[in-house]
Amino acid sequence: MKIRIFLLLLLLISSLYIDAQEIFNPAIKPNTAFMAGETLTYQIRYGFIVGGTTTLSLVDTVYKNHQVFHAMAIGQTTGVADKLYGVRDIYESWFDKETNLPYKQIRNIKEGHYKNYNEVTYNRNNNTVNSKLSGVHQVPEKILDLASTFYYLRRVDFSTIKEGDILFVNMYFSDEIFPFHLRYRGKEIIKTKFGKIRCIKISPVVEVGRMFKSPDDLSIWFTDDDNRLPVMVKMDIRIVGAVFLKLVKYENILSPLATE
Repeated sequence: MKIRIFLLLLLLISSLYIDAQEIFNPAIKPNTAFMAGETLTYQIRYGFIVGGTTTLSLVDTVYKNHQVFHAMAIGQTTGVADKLYGVRDIYESWFDKETNLPYKQIRNIKEGHYKNYNEVTYNRNNNTVNSKLSGVHQVPEKILDLASTFYYLRRVDFSTIKEGDILFVNMYFSDEIFPFHLRYRGKEIIKTKFGKIRCIKISPVVEVGRMFKSPDDLSIWFTDDDNRLPVMVKMDIRIVGAVFLKLVKYENILSPLATE
């Protein structure tokens, strides 16, 4: 079975009804989580097989007179998986430093012989996007793109959210609007290569079917400190079993990593 890059797997989100408080576009707090220069490197592993790496990096820049962060997420296969599938997916986002809302995104993917490139710009005044591939589309207010979503979640004030509540945001990806539901599962201490870390756990609600057995078969752990680093992702996938994406290296984080 082909294991796709972690960033694509997160798009298997469905709008399932959930009997819990649903918080739409959760408010974000002033940024204490990340700064320009931060680079996070992850390794994708299933069993003893290393399937690829994902790198998230952030720099300062200016976009149309707006002070923005430019985020780049690169996912690529390695080793045998690279020879078989040759995946290299790049997602870029230029998002506002205050609101975390994107002004522009680029999707540049290569998977075997398949290639796709697109640029999308956001008009926040009339809630539209302009795709180079498909033109202008009406979108919900405060819509995010793939890369900016990770940084948005790192600024959510979880002290105002109860365990079991559902966070909801919209993402624009591949010229479609994706509703993104995430259940807050409370706090856990997990083991990492950096030591034991107290984390906040969220579970994107995935569609039960060919890939997943239950709506909670995808979980993400963020550090329960000012950084809110995503340190581990676990996906329980049919046939393959548990697939992990773990933080293996970090550079230029805003605050020291808190370990137990």
